Amino acid sequence: MTFDESMSVATTVRVANNQFSFHGVKMVERWQRVVSGGMRSLKKMSSISENVDRLTCLPDEIISHILFLMPIRLAVQTSILSKRWRYTWMLLKKLNFDEYPRHVFDRDSISKFVDMVLELSKTTHIELFRLKFTYIWARKSSVSKWINEAIRLNVRELNIQVVLLELPLSLFTCKTLTKLKLVESCYETGVLEVPSLVIFPCLKTLDIRVRSKPSLNAFKLISGCSVLERLLLEVTWRNDEEEYSFSIPTLKRLEVRTLKCTSVINKVVLNVPNLEHFIVGGILCSLFVMEDLSNLVAATFSFNEIRFSHLMNELLDGVSGAKSLSCSTTSTLEVPLIPHVPEFRNLKYLRLEGSCCGLLSISQLLESTSELEHLYVERESSWIEPEMIPTCMHLTLRTIIIKKCKGQKWDLQFLEYILGNSEVLKTLTIITSENLRSIEEIRLCVRLLGFPRASRSCEIHFVGNSSHFTSN
Repeated sequence: MTFDESMSVATTVRVANNQFSFHGVKMVERWQRVVSGGMRSLKKMSSISENVDRLTCLPDEIISHILFLMPIRLAVQTSILSKRWRYTWMLLKKLNFDEYPRHVFDRDSISKFVDMVLELSKTTHIELFRLKFTYIWARKSSVSKWINEAIRLNVRELNIQVVLLELPLSLFTCKTLTKLKLVESCYETGVLEVPSLVIFPCLKTLDIRVRSKPSLNAFKLISGCSVLERLLLEVTWRNDEEEYSFSIPTLKRLEVRTLKCTSVINKVVLNVPNLEHFIVGGILCSLFVMEDLSNLVAATFSFNEIRFSHLMNELLDGVSGAKSLSCSTTSTLEVPLIPHVPEFRNLKYLRLEGSCCGLLSISQLLESTSELEHLYVERESSWIEPEMIPTCMHLTLRTIIIKKCKGQKWDLQFLEYILGNSEVLKTLTIITSENLRSIEEIRLCVRLLGFPRASRSCEIHFVGNSSHFTSN
């Protein structure tokens, strides 16, 4: 393919099934709008002759940055602006083929465009190669060819999100990859195939999202990563008891998500001694077994459904050594209150949102977190006063944020208890519920200001729909 033929591909688009070409004048006008600020500055430079090509005068780093910020189809079209710009786009190190409007490109034209860009690329390596076509059903053979070309160009980060996915064998032994993201489409009927031999000597970040049975693909990829530090595994549909085992000594961040599942419980085993951040989301339908989580710093749980309360209990037991715990759920299913809350000996930050306040007893959590410094909670359930004042309220609890406060009986009981017993509290922030009326906000403020405070330095920040105030 000649360069002129390539530019014909790059500049031809379809709009309402009618083809037209970008003429030079139109393209220049568009480009001038993009860099209008810089062009106006150049015109003021008296030392430059009127006949000088001002685009040619731009420094290389500015041109490279401009091209990086532009959509790739426009970056290619800048080749008509001047002689110097004719081949500049071919040195792009980030090739981002993002979503294109369906009325602009059809499958054949976008395929020719990607072919052309990869064929004419002159860079020594690609920092990022990204394919995100969720509306355009690119052919499997084309996707495989493009990935193969990116590997030939020493790609560092590969991000593939297409409807039909086929991976070339060259991918599984790529020596330059440091980040890999693969998203299996829900339209696929088969299973993403991964060979037995996988070697990723430099891969540190893996984000893989499969429809089902990750043992056939995801865990094969994971086993070939000798220096893996960040891992996200998302399973769209789980309907068996397949065990997930993570034994990765180098891993620092792990996120596991299950979007849909049957009532069958599977086991997830974690042997990750250097893990610092642990995230679980989607539906909680797995029993987590923590063999080694000795360096855990932060645990985050975000569920739209919790199938069984004992699964949550086991999960909390496993992360009891964390310094930060965030838990939220939007589940509408009634799950009984967890009877036993483990001791969180190192916890400094606790965040509870959604219906977690109905699943976890705040009073039990306060009793179990002797080192707690920061508390964020959405009030949606009743308050049960602890038998003894928690240690953290005497010594460490400094900031509290209460969101969606409705001024109900249990809200007032909780606020009175917190203010009356938190001896080192610095800040209490109250954010009212969106449907709280002005008169109800005023009543809440009056009651709040009348509560005694154990901490003389405590500031109260009240954020309502119609009123805001700070009280020392």
